[in-house]
Amino acid sequence: MTKTTPSPSPIQHATLYHYPLSRSVRIRMLLIELDIPHDLIRVDLMKGEGMAPKFLSLNPNHAVPVLHLKYTDGREQTLFESGAMILHLADLYPDARLSPPPSDPVARGDYLQMVAFNAAHLDTILWNIRLNRDLFPKQMRSETIVAFNMAKLQNEIVPQLNARLFDQDWICGPQFSAADCIMAQNIGWMRSYGVAKDGPVQDYAKRLKARPSWQAAYADAHEFER
Repeated sequence: MTKTTPSPSPIQHATLYHYPLSRSVRIRMLLIELDIPHDLIRVDLMKGEGMAPKFLSLNPNHAVPVLHLKYTDGREQTLFESGAMILHLADLYPDARLSPPPSDPVARGDYLQMVAFNAAHLDTILWNIRLNRDLFPKQMRSETIVAFNMAKLQNEIVPQLNARLFDQDWICGPQFSAADCIMAQNIGWMRSYGVAKDGPVQDYAKRLKARPSWQAAYADAHEFER
């Protein structure tokens, strides 16, 4: 049998701007899955470091993750949208098989939909809860918005996830993909709000936590400040 020579790594080095348990952890997990050499720079969001001029020059939206990439061809690039990072990194490493190829349009479409679902719809629900429960000054908080979005999680999102995971191990089918890295962080976020703790989604969370990449990416979770 002829051995297939792995494709050379297109990324020489990556730098991830990170805060524990934030959306940057989804990128940290994928970097580990892909064995991309990288450094972490901690941005203490709770101390306002996201608003520092130097950081704003990297991401004017003052949030993590920010991912700086040095490619092997000498070019460099900075990204600040986690959904784009997930798609970009997985596609750069086709040998890892963490993203379905365009030659399989059904699998590819489902995978793209799940990444977009997490990065847009589910992120918005979770972030609105976070803002109105924990981050806004008390006079700006809305219990109505919290209750509305909690109901969406419980009555709409969790049933969808349980249906998807009823007869498959991973969010896009029998094989782990980059979509599971973004889903993993959102599952943890949901569970911190007391939902997604029963049924197939509970078993899915256990499978995620058993992966070495999850364990390494979440090793600093205890440093998160509410």
